[in-house]
Amino acid sequence: MIEDWTDRFPGLSRLEDSVRATLRDKSTVVSVPRGTVIFGPGKAPDSLLLLLEGRVRVQQVSEQGREIVLYRVEAGESCVMTTACLLAYDDYSAEGIAETAIRAAAIPRGVFDDLVASSVAFRTFIFTAYARRITDLFQVIEEIAFQRMDIRLAQKLVDLSRGADQLRVTHQQLASELGTAREVVSRQLAEFQRRGWIALTRGAIELSDRAGLSALAAQDANWRASVT
Repeated sequence: MIEDWTDRFPGLSRLEDSVRATLRDKSTVVSVPRGTVIFGPGKAPDSLLLLLEGRVRVQQVSEQGREIVLYRVEAGESCVMTTACLLAYDDYSAEGIAETAIRAAAIPRGVFDDLVASSVAFRTFIFTAYARRITDLFQVIEEIAFQRMDIRLAQKLVDLSRGADQLRVTHQQLASELGTAREVVSRQLAEFQRRGWIALTRGAIELSDRAGLSALAAQDANWRASVT
């Protein structure tokens, strides 16, 4: 029996039965192990992946090797980079890496093109997700350009910890998350440790005072309110 994965996406669950049947019959559910590079610069997409389980990190790498994390794709989402390349018949300019083992529904390019042209509901699903993620990307650009680094770092530590007291991450990985230099992150982490908010160990960060970090991160909301 073909898995009806369309129920996991609200926008797809409302499609006509015939369109959902086309998606089920002509798509493939694939499994990818953690650490796999799913796509990269210079490669053209041959399908749209809708994530069923796991998490994918999409990042940009400069010619000098400097990285910046653009966004993450979680279960129940699609990748805006892939959508953009499919619509424009263009190659990728960033790379996507499986942060965890993933399962995804792969919609072949031909099926994607046909449904975008023929189904209003499917087209709405695609462009709604696209618009939402583009807004997120503008937010990333805005933060890099205008937001204080200490606030951004505090928010990132809280987010990446996902409720845990220890975060296994290097200073370089945090620098990639924030689009800055490792030295900048190291100096700021040392200040957080001086304040008693964190404890630095090799390859990991202990969140000693989550409340202190959260209080600083909360200034992010105040900053957003001031610029809107």
